[in-house]
Parts: sequence; C-alpha cells; structure tokens
Amino acid sequence: MLRLAILALAVSLPASGSTAAQPLTFNADTVGEPLSGAAAELYLPRGAGPFPAVVVLHGCNGVGPHYRSWARQLAEWGYVALLVDSFRPRNVADVCNHGMLVPPQLQAQDAFNAADYLRSRADIRAERVAAIGFSHGGWAVLKAVLAGVARPAQTRPFAAAVAFYPGCDPPVSPLETDILILIGEADEWTPLQRCARWRDLVPANGHAVRLKSYPGALHGFDAPAAPHYFAGHYVGRDQAAATDALAETRAFLDTHLAPSR
Repeated sequence: MLRLAILALAVSLPASGSTAAQPLTFNADTVGEPLSGAAAELYLPRGAGPFPAVVVLHGCNGVGPHYRSWARQLAEWGYVALLVDSFRPRNVADVCNHGMLVPPQLQAQDAFNAADYLRSRADIRAERVAAIGFSHGGWAVLKAVLAGVARPAQTRPFAAAVAFYPGCDPPVSPLETDILILIGEADEWTPLQRCARWRDLVPANGHAVRLKSYPGALHGFDAPAAPHYFAGHYVGRDQAAATDALAETRAFLDTHLAPSR
C-alpha cells in the first residue's frame, strides 16, 4: 500500500484521545536505529562528528521507504538525519484526505522537540539543525518557519528548512528561518499558485524564501513510483525534477549548515 508515501491536505475532525494533541518528545528510549520503527529513527554519517543535523518529516502515509531513503541520503551528505514518526505513537495509521487528524502545527512541534533531542547529543552541532518535510511534512515545515506558530519559546529556530510540495496556507506571521520550497507545476493536490502566494505574502523579517517549480512535474515528483492515481490525485515521479531537487536541496543545506567532509 506504500506505493507512494505522500499526503493529502484536507481538513477533518481532530484526533481523539487524551495524548493525541500533545507534541511528541524524544529521548534515548524513543529514538532507535534505522528500520527500527521507533518514534524517531536516527541515521548517522560516517566519522566522529560533531555533525550538523536535519529533522525529516514524512507525508500522509507515515514513515516508509521513501523517507528512509531521504534520511540515508542526508547521512551520506554528512548530516545526522532524524526521521520522526508523527503517526504511530498517536495510533494513527495515515491521514490521507484527513490532514487535520495530525495538524501541521502539531507535526511542527514534534520537529522542534526532535531538534531539542538532537542538540542534547555530543555528536551534533547544536546551532546547525535544519528541517525537511514532504507534502504533509512540508506543510508542517511551513508552520515551523513562521514566528509564534509552532516553536516553543525555549527552543531556537531551525537553521534552515526545505519543503517539498507543501500545503501553503496564507502565512500568519513573519519568517524566522530561511526556506526552500520545491514543487511541481502540474501538482493539483498542493498547487503551485498557493505556494507562490505564500512566498509573496510572508513578511521576510530578514530571511529568504526560495521557491523553485518544475514544469510538468506532479505531486510526489521525487518518489520512486511512476505517475499513478492515489487518493483521487495523479501523482508520481518526474526524473528531471527529482534530480534537480536533490541538487537544490544539497546546495541549500550545505550553504546554511556547512557539514564537515
């Protein structure tokens, strides 16, 4: 069923349960190795560190091969990658077409708590922690970069952020992190026009928004599955867009985080 782990962005009823609306916290007991199925999976580069780090936020089908592939890629580039599972600890299987079961602000709060865990480790460069998210996770990233929306007062902003084909609600406050948005021009699930409007409306506050769009590319253009219908939308890989987005992401992260090589 995990042909393409992307996310729908439709409003639904709030999640039930007494802990569902609370942000996740992370420690040595809840963070595991790659493929462990832990609340967060830790992917380490080779070497002793300390390393810059990236928090990885998944799409509507939850943690799956596509996001693990991204975490491995980040580790190969010299970053510690922490892949956060915002669904299973809340007993949520997926939120496709029910995006508010785990609201983007809540997933963003999970990301900030994951960053706090990373900064507690001796092998992390605490001032160089970024976030990357995909569709629902990209939606969460857009909440995370706005002042006063998701970041706890005692937690520092992310050093950089990347959002792949995110949901782009109108911004409600200024930026506090530089952000790169990557999106397909043929994406009718999270349309380019909404993200262009977000870019044009958000108060920069001394930060930068870079939006790059790809002609003909669909939602989920970087995932491995060929174009197909998923949850009522036509989605799937565009090789040229995927290759360029990989290079754009690496260049953006290297500029902001400067990993050791």
